[in-house]
Amino acid sequence: MATQLRKQISVLSLSTLSFTVCFAVWVMFSIIGIPIKAGLQLSDTQFGLLAATPILTGSLIRLPLGMWTDTYGGRIVFALLMLSTIVPIWFISVATAYWHFLVLGLFVGVAGGAFSVGIAYTGRWFSKERKGFAMGIFGAGNAGAAVTKFVAPTLVVTYGWQMVPKVYAAAMAVTVVVFWLFTYSDPGHKVGEQVTIRDQLAALRDIRVWKYCQYYSIVFGGYVAMSLWLTKYYISEYGFGIQTAAMIAAIFVLPSGVIRALGGWLSDKFGAHTVTWWVMWTSCVCLFFLSYPQHRVVFKTIRGETTLDLGLNVWIFTALLFVVGIAWGFGKASVFKYIGDEYPHNIGVISGIVGLIGGLGGFLFPIIFGMMVDFTGINSTIFMLLFMVSCWSLVWMYTTEVRGVKTLKLIASTGLEAAAAEEQARDRATRQVDGLEPPSDSKELSLPGA
Repeated sequence: MATQLRKQISVLSLSTLSFTVCFAVWVMFSIIGIPIKAGLQLSDTQFGLLAATPILTGSLIRLPLGMWTDTYGGRIVFALLMLSTIVPIWFISVATAYWHFLVLGLFVGVAGGAFSVGIAYTGRWFSKERKGFAMGIFGAGNAGAAVTKFVAPTLVVTYGWQMVPKVYAAAMAVTVVVFWLFTYSDPGHKVGEQVTIRDQLAALRDIRVWKYCQYYSIVFGGYVAMSLWLTKYYISEYGFGIQTAAMIAAIFVLPSGVIRALGGWLSDKFGAHTVTWWVMWTSCVCLFFLSYPQHRVVFKTIRGETTLDLGLNVWIFTALLFVVGIAWGFGKASVFKYIGDEYPHNIGVISGIVGLIGGLGGFLFPIIFGMMVDFTGINSTIFMLLFMVSCWSLVWMYTTEVRGVKTLKLIASTGLEAAAAEEQARDRATRQVDGLEPPSDSKELSLPGA
């Protein structure tokens, strides 16, 4: 028992550390993309594409990685994944043209697929009662985005942006070695070679999977997109330098990543639906206020014109972002609690599908952000988009999990009432035939259903 517990702790700790490093690498363009944008004179849309390119690969590869994890085991897949990213990370430091960064970003983005591998690998080591908490701890590796916010700006200012990929490549190499030395092969069930890809992809016909994809596209995709965009937002909207902007952005990024473990515990205690329901409501309320643009109102008075500046100052803005980050941190855990409860035997595939769609949200959002800002010139339009997506998630949840459950209960209760009424009618008719009860006003007695 003690040996099993030691293995569980070791696997959970090293998987979380490895995912943290992978996530830091995955979002590195959120920082180094800013001096690259200035040097290459890129538009906001081009910056959005640059920052989001690694997210595309990391999202698309999650599904095959999830299937390979179910078939071959998480330990070997995780190690090979990290190993494959070291060289592309290093070569970013010598890239000079925009297309160089885009191509290398695609290869580096493989690091983002670590989630679907690690979540399945970690989940298999724990019972159903503790699975949500364990998966929440692993998911706290999202805080790798905050590591980039703390580490990368200092490296950029001190040594130049080229030092960031060099340091990250070295860190990834060390992480691979440590992970392989202190983890163990997957316990329990594996899908096995006899199950085809077609069999595994049959999950795509399950509407619940698509619903969880929708939830994850905002709580995770939105988180990734904001991690990529926020430093630039603070620079553009409030005029901060890159180090200050990154530090303030970490107020959103770090708690949202770390709090995921608490979200897993809450999901175990209160259920995935309850946690996700309040996550969506909180998101909608906060994003509504965050989407309010900075503007100035001029009043004509008897003494002349009076100007009133309206909009969120940096502290109220950051406080609302902090609340959104906490909510999304809970939501990232609660969505995978749904998956762990409902799909225990093919969690790798389902987490791969949900992670893919959620990651695509993280890819598409920054590009759309850039297009919206280029078109309107208003920074807060990005929150208008996130608000609409959150509202749609809430509507879908209400119609399928709140109203849908009430409808099923109503149908069930109506069916029981009808069955009871029919049974009473049969009993009454039988008693009338036997002379135990006076006949009804009808001229002919007949048993119901005769």
